[in-house]
Amino acid sequence: MSPTLVLSLIAGYFVVLVIIAVLTSRKATSESFFVANRNAPWYMVAFAMIGTSLSGVTFVSVPGQVLTGQWSYMGMVFGYVAGYAVIATVLLPLYYRLNLVSIYTYLEQRFGFWSYKTGAFFFLLSRAIGASFRLFLVAGVLQLIVFEQMGVPFAVTVTVSILLIYLYTFRGGLKTILWTDTFQTMAMLLCVVVSIGLIGRELNLGWAGLVQTVRESPLSETFFFSDPNDKKYFWKLFAAGMFITITMTGLDQDLMQKNLSCRNLRDAQKNMLWFTITLVFVNLLFLALGVLLFKYAELKGIALDQLPQLLNLKGKLDTDRVFPYLATTHFSLFAGVVFVLGIIAVTYASADSALTALTTSFCVDFLGISRYPEAKQKSMRQLTHLAFTGVLIAIILIFRALNDQNVVSAVFDAAGYTYGPLLGLYAFGLYTQRRPQDKFVPLICVLSPVLTWLLVQNSAAWLGGYEIGFEKLIYNGLLTFLGLWLISRRAEVPAAVNPAARELVS
Repeated sequence: MSPTLVLSLIAGYFVVLVIIAVLTSRKATSESFFVANRNAPWYMVAFAMIGTSLSGVTFVSVPGQVLTGQWSYMGMVFGYVAGYAVIATVLLPLYYRLNLVSIYTYLEQRFGFWSYKTGAFFFLLSRAIGASFRLFLVAGVLQLIVFEQMGVPFAVTVTVSILLIYLYTFRGGLKTILWTDTFQTMAMLLCVVVSIGLIGRELNLGWAGLVQTVRESPLSETFFFSDPNDKKYFWKLFAAGMFITITMTGLDQDLMQKNLSCRNLRDAQKNMLWFTITLVFVNLLFLALGVLLFKYAELKGIALDQLPQLLNLKGKLDTDRVFPYLATTHFSLFAGVVFVLGIIAVTYASADSALTALTTSFCVDFLGISRYPEAKQKSMRQLTHLAFTGVLIAIILIFRALNDQNVVSAVFDAAGYTYGPLLGLYAFGLYTQRRPQDKFVPLICVLSPVLTWLLVQNSAAWLGGYEIGFEKLIYNGLLTFLGLWLISRRAEVPAAVNPAARELVS
């Protein structure tokens, strides 16, 4: 594919997003920016959330990791289903009962000022890192297929990509994003289905033949129960997936901000149900795509691990680059166009939402934006939005210098450390009748990830060969919970802020 064609596709796609932004951001206020005036249809929220949840990591990294992990990722996906059930039945009722804009204000009502600020800080850290990793992946893809040929530095690619996102989100916020993400989710799903169909045509297979090829491939092995020390062990991945979902969705302002834009709790729960069903199906599509990509390379005699452009700094195959490479160099021109549109759609859908959520949390949780008149709120929002744009650019460039693993692993690895304190805080608030000494909560939430890191580094030696993987999040949350218990005492807590604990006690 020529760089001119790719740049034309990006420009055309961006024009569509800007038009949507202009139409949806008229008379935008803080309420429309933060919660879309709380009148978004549930089915629109459910569809928009798919693009936000998947991101470029799913589009590129999940198919690539099939080579080493087979379909073991489905263990995580089944865990997601359990996690979404907890969100729908425990967390959403709490958030709607308290009428929250930022979900971290719950921590202030339950524990106090320092707990509230600690929770909000860990969200900002977690989401900034997660969003940056996802953007890093797609910026790398664009660099590989376009900008490297033009001699454009990676830093320029990153900066331009993120500034484009800033331009169509800084006015309308969530109200705009619900529309742009709906459009982008549709584009992404269309692209992955078309990509699978085009691979089938390249291999002279119909849809039935594609299904049979995937089913018979050793790369589609899904369930691994024999060795608990194996990183593909099903129950390890299931537990990790469940708790990652509870934290990265249910305790994350980004995705909960969309849920809180629904008209009422019942609509938010319907959104979560249909979103979960769709997400399982979509992940199956991406894993099937992964099998077909490596089957295609095998039949065409393409030695992927011998191609310099596909190797990482350590000389090993970077599986994140396989789909972009094949789509833009070996498939038809139409397939390359489809891939570029898909990767742009899924990336913008994830990144624009993250940027808005970071702005919302900082404005509400740290600036107390509601105290100011609307004109002042607008300037504060826009300056904060611009500042986080710069933060994302800086993190991506740092990660570029340090990364030596595929991005899906990097995202979950980072989440295990940064979301663990949030898991411990909310679990303690919901399932105990105790109140910690608020001033010591930040110390506990910093120590827990440090202790978790020590445990992960020494798990094989300390635990008889057992290596901790993505489930480090659970251990991190447990350490936080235990630390909070040690600095707490029993207290009367209003039923509105921990109804689950009330039910347990009664």
